[in-house]
Amino acid sequence: QIGVVVVSCSLFNPTPSLSAMVVNHFKLPSDVITYNLGGMGCSAGLLSLTLAQDVLQAHPNRLCVVLSMENITCNFYRGTERSMLIPNVLFRVGASAVLLSNRGRDRPRAKYELLHTVRTHLGADEEAYRCVFQQEDQDGVVGVRLDKKLMKVAGKALKKNMETLGLLCLPLSEQLRFLKDAKRRRKSAEYREAHPEPYVPDFTQAFSHFCIHAGGRGVLDAVQENLKLGDDRMQPSRETLANYGNTSSSSIWYELAWSEHHGRVRRGDKVWQ
Repeated sequence: QIGVVVVSCSLFNPTPSLSAMVVNHFKLPSDVITYNLGGMGCSAGLLSLTLAQDVLQAHPNRLCVVLSMENITCNFYRGTERSMLIPNVLFRVGASAVLLSNRGRDRPRAKYELLHTVRTHLGADEEAYRCVFQQEDQDGVVGVRLDKKLMKVAGKALKKNMETLGLLCLPLSEQLRFLKDAKRRRKSAEYREAHPEPYVPDFTQAFSHFCIHAGGRGVLDAVQENLKLGDDRMQPSRETLANYGNTSSSSIWYELAWSEHHGRVRRGDKVWQ
């Protein structure tokens, strides 16, 4: 019954592809549509959802499996450069699978409805392009370097995402406050001096649950501070980081599963991943 398969894994990209392995293992039909995403980092899980959404819009009456995983074993860094040693202790092997459908008869038993997908790509900016980079060190040992500017780049991407997502999801009152602040900030230097930080909308008015990527304690602290979220809202992300580490693109599904397991998700709730 599976008509579409989307597999994402940033660092492990063998031949045959991981998507081909899934097709072979489960003996899927020859007309199955497959995609294999590599090198797209921790955001690949949500990017896979965007791709799956587009494919399902073009191909009616289909089921789609989105498999998000990370395997760092083959890319374990054996050199001595400090910035390239960080991934060895931060990342963990992990995987998750999500089943999507555009068949009308599946609506009564579906757990969630995919409402919006928002993507921000800063690859044209050199600083963003090189903040997570696979390369050789001075001794010729291959590894992934995490730049100190990663948090700055992530914050810039999050800000752009919030601007787009806010117009889609926030109540009108919050949208008006955000637009009013932005307008006054553009026109008045005196206002900018008096209010150095832009207005951050209250996203808790739009979402019941937040699945923030468990990229590390610093990442979660920064997102919590910027979005002004309480500790309870951040608990799924922090529990995932403590128990499983950074499983890259699959971490947001670990967090949603944690929320489900602890009975937090109710009918009608909205989730921001």
